[in-house]
Amino acid sequence: MQRLIFHVDVNSAFLSWEAARRVADGEPDLRLIPSAIGGDRDKRTGVILAKSIPAKKFGVTTGEPVAMALRKCPQLVLAKPDFALYTRNSKAFIAICRRFAPVVEQVSIDECFLDMTGTGLLYPDPIAIAHTIKDTIFSELGFTVNVGIAPNKLLAKMASDFTKPDRIHTLFPDEIAKKMWSLPVDDLYMVGHSSAARLKALGIRTIGELAATDPDYLRQEFKSHGTLMWEYANGIGDDHVHSTKREAKGIGNSTTLKEDARTLADAKKVLLSLSESVSIRLRKEKMLAQSITVEIRYHDFTNTSHQCSLLSATNTTDALYKTAVSLFQQLWNSEPVRLLGIRTSRLLPEDAPVQLSIFDYAADSSASAMISTESTASGSPLPDGNKKSCTQMPSANKQKQLDAAIDSIRKRFGSKALVRGSFLPSPESDPKKNHPS
Repeated sequence: MQRLIFHVDVNSAFLSWEAARRVADGEPDLRLIPSAIGGDRDKRTGVILAKSIPAKKFGVTTGEPVAMALRKCPQLVLAKPDFALYTRNSKAFIAICRRFAPVVEQVSIDECFLDMTGTGLLYPDPIAIAHTIKDTIFSELGFTVNVGIAPNKLLAKMASDFTKPDRIHTLFPDEIAKKMWSLPVDDLYMVGHSSAARLKALGIRTIGELAATDPDYLRQEFKSHGTLMWEYANGIGDDHVHSTKREAKGIGNSTTLKEDARTLADAKKVLLSLSESVSIRLRKEKMLAQSITVEIRYHDFTNTSHQCSLLSATNTTDALYKTAVSLFQQLWNSEPVRLLGIRTSRLLPEDAPVQLSIFDYAADSSASAMISTESTASGSPLPDGNKKSCTQMPSANKQKQLDAAIDSIRKRFGSKALVRGSFLPSPESDPKKNHPS
């Protein structure tokens, strides 16, 4: 059975939600005039969070400073953000989607995936039910959405980004060449500005040209992100929609950075701090995580996330951090990062039976083997200086003991009693930079 995935995306969400409220109060529709959400018009501070189609015609872009947007469009109408309003509308449109889909995965405040696989008897025509969902949201809530229909999440998201607003688009395998390959590489999901510029410098200007490029060559140029771009250009993507209800049963943390993270080293420091805070909360709740998700918000406010299952359930800082870094490297498109988050899910009680990974067993066994074989002919142990290899790779049990000791010291003497060396400022760095509190 072919998978059937919908991607529902609110059109210019923050502006649409503000516009719908004003229309209900008898005020002019912000969507029909040059308008935007964000910043302070008088102080000319802040950034544009969302803009109307008429504002876009003046060159106003999401993420740019308000002062720049006002220079492009002096008559721009600005509305201040109202996150309470956004939360209400987000919950309302997700609730409508749940009426029609057996599985709903909310991936951000204004978009979600619906797994419609196997609903053929209930909804024989996928396009017709997509129109029903779209029209129901508009009639009940007053704002429009785009719906992309495809066999996986990547293609569904690409389809929903086609002509806007208030549209339904399909993108099945036999439509990729016609509908997607002629688009510029900039339009491919997960290809940011810097990646697109490098691709164009290499003579790769369209998604079709990217799809036809040797994946080994792309990996040499872009590392793991090159493989990811090639797969996406060829329509290869995840088709598993994760229930939001299951994801909610987790522990996580995120932070908006004081300065955008522009290097892997910047991101690693933030991910370590997040891993530590999440693992502390897991241990406090006496829970183990079986799954971890890394979330990224880029400088232009686009969001993306990547999830994987852990080899064995854990609540140690080291295990969460190593997995988070791996996920980040697979996901990151080299663009500046505004927000990072780590979320754990599929939680188990700490005393629940856990399936050990062969790597956990190997770590314990190798450590024991090193200790038993590192001895002199007389049977006495070698000096400590010759045991460095044994302590460089602590086993899972050793890591648990270490975390427990750190937790105990911090509980007794305060959270700042122990600070990781990587958080200490170097002479040329800002000691407060990108360290979530």
